[in-house]
Amino acid sequence: MQAAKLDMSLPRVTVFSTGGTIASIPSGDAAAAPALTAAQLVAAVPQLSGVAEVTAVPFRQVPSSELTLTDMIALAREIELAVADGVDGVVITQGTDTLEETSFALDLLWGGEAPVVLTGAMRNPALPGADGPANLLGAVLLATSQVARGLGALVVFNDEVHLPLFVRKTHTANLATFRSSLTGPIGWITENRPSIALRPAVRHAIRPPADLQAIPPVAVLKVALGDDGRLLPAIASLGYRGLIVEAMGGGHVPRAMVEPLADLARRIPVVLTSRTGAGEVLRGTYGFPGSETDLLGRGLIHAGILDGPKARLLLALLLASDAPRETIEAAFATIGAPGTGSAFRWPAP
Repeated sequence: MQAAKLDMSLPRVTVFSTGGTIASIPSGDAAAAPALTAAQLVAAVPQLSGVAEVTAVPFRQVPSSELTLTDMIALAREIELAVADGVDGVVITQGTDTLEETSFALDLLWGGEAPVVLTGAMRNPALPGADGPANLLGAVLLATSQVARGLGALVVFNDEVHLPLFVRKTHTANLATFRSSLTGPIGWITENRPSIALRPAVRHAIRPPADLQAIPPVAVLKVALGDDGRLLPAIASLGYRGLIVEAMGGGHVPRAMVEPLADLARRIPVVLTSRTGAGEVLRGTYGFPGSETDLLGRGLIHAGILDGPKARLLLALLLASDAPRETIEAAFATIGAPGTGSAFRWPAP
């Protein structure tokens, strides 16, 4: 660990770096790749010295496509240790490709009051208009703010504050790539002052066993025009413990996929989501073969507002925690329906 400033009058923040664009620089004729350390990222933002006593910790040094759910479980435990040691907030820097997923996983895994803020960059430090320093400053400002306490994990990007449950990366290159289509951002940062206008009604928590050896594999299948479902029989035979179906529209698949899905749902949890990326899977609007009503009646699990990648993380964490079928259904019924005001905890306290 390397502290950027030792001033006990300031709040304490730990910055965990994992690589990604924010830490990537070109090398010779090669394109950019993660190379900057956590200490270098912090040193590049001198304004941080007036905001917090920052400790920089290198956790991983990879593009975010290489991060795993196992990494997030390990990071959650490091966060617990840092908070137990007295830090007031935590910041995680990473690549943007999977930030919507890692933030959602950490939001489920972290149950404390201290803010855990994730950020990154769309432009690496060697490019004009690099956004990493501003995003890092915003993240530290939020991590030290009282208004962020008790909110769980948060995403700060482009001076906006988003909840992991809703946020998605929506553009391959735009600086304003992170959007929460259902709710919009819950806050913002202006003149180094974080503001939170909306707060989640409840928080959810899943705690995998401490001796967890491996994450049960969960497949994601996106349905397309004319899909005949020929991949479905291979899901269970390949060792997958669950399946997420990104169906068309409100939760629809071609007729040819209905029986294979129903057969699979009798053996492993099969969760019905929408490939649209926004809105709630329907429950009883349509009644044709392959409609949401038909599929739910055949044993598929309703994902609510969760998209495919987030539904996969939730199911994997539940399977890793040995949750029975009824608990899995209850988790999706509450986490996937945030307007109900119900909280989910597993294992139950």
